[in-house]
Amino acid sequence: MVKLAEWRGKEIFRKYGIALPEGHVARSAEEATSLVSQGKVPLPCVIKAQVLAGGRGKGGAVRFASNAEEVRAAAAAILGLEFKGEKVKEILLEGKVAIDRELYVSLTLDRTLRLPILLTSAKGGVEIESVPDEQILRQPIHPFAGLAQYEKRRAAAFLGLTGGPAKSLGPLLDSLWAAFNGEDAELVEINPLAVVGDRVIALDAKVVIEDDATFRHPEYAEVRDDRTPLEEVAREKEIAFVQLDGNIGVIANGAGLTMATLDVLMQFGGRPGVFLDLGGTDDPAKVAEAFLLMAKAKPTAVFLNIFGGVTRCDTVAKGLVNAMEKLPAQDRFPLVARIRGNNENEGVEILRAAGITSIPDLKASAEATVRAAAARAAAAQGRTA
Repeated sequence: MVKLAEWRGKEIFRKYGIALPEGHVARSAEEATSLVSQGKVPLPCVIKAQVLAGGRGKGGAVRFASNAEEVRAAAAAILGLEFKGEKVKEILLEGKVAIDRELYVSLTLDRTLRLPILLTSAKGGVEIESVPDEQILRQPIHPFAGLAQYEKRRAAAFLGLTGGPAKSLGPLLDSLWAAFNGEDAELVEINPLAVVGDRVIALDAKVVIEDDATFRHPEYAEVRDDRTPLEEVAREKEIAFVQLDGNIGVIANGAGLTMATLDVLMQFGGRPGVFLDLGGTDDPAKVAEAFLLMAKAKPTAVFLNIFGGVTRCDTVAKGLVNAMEKLPAQDRFPLVARIRGNNENEGVEILRAAGITSIPDLKASAEATVRAAAARAAAAQGRTA
């Protein structure tokens, strides 16, 4: 998926005619001050960090300013932040609006129903995951028929809108539907959708593009807002690689097994830090390439959990051993393996010959990995003490 920063999402919204506050992007305090001085951004204004993480308001990444000096100070403070691990490089300045109410609206895909779904809630401005189910209206949308008039009226009634705001909601939802389809989006979200006088306008924009459709959208080819440098390298090499905030590396094959592996590590107190999904890959060279990429993330320990169906256990083991041999001694880490299925015995022998622990039981192997990670972390702390 391609996650877009708020300002990029709002460019899309503007393209489809969704009402927005006047706003511009700046990348320095001087540029922010200039935008205000030139009248491109009205005062008072709001200044927002352009990061993908939520909770910006509570984290000091959204500020208000009434004059040019306050704009300069707020812009400098926000651009100096590292917000939830992401360095703030851009800010969005918008004119402040008088908000009567904050609402929530989004279009996304319901994987169970296999349909687009319209979500609306009167609880705008907070994470939708924290809103009780009974306060969210979910309306599956027919992908060919699109939004029906009765579905838009139902949304307005559920939000408690009447008069001008209710009348303006329908065209906004039509535009949101057009953006959702036109941009091949997985998600288009407005939170909050603000009632301002007799209309509703989008104060925020969250847009996620389906990356399998990016061949139709070359304008997103260089968008890398949501990927770490290593994730970017992995993407270019077509390796499924995700960095988390823990210290244990995970190599598995298949999304279900990978997720289960993360869960069982956490069950024993482990903190997954990076994971590789090999999928159906068993080419030793490809396995070695993926493993060496993981090594660059410097995990404290690695857990290999492979089920050999299409994937052969022995070729995965060969690639892993080849990669380990290429690592300098100071960069090596404990590795615990659990390989089951196609050519399992051959794979186990290859690993054991290379001195790699192989444990057939899932819980025992996960627990051994967590212990190894803890021991290595303690040893490293002792060396630096």
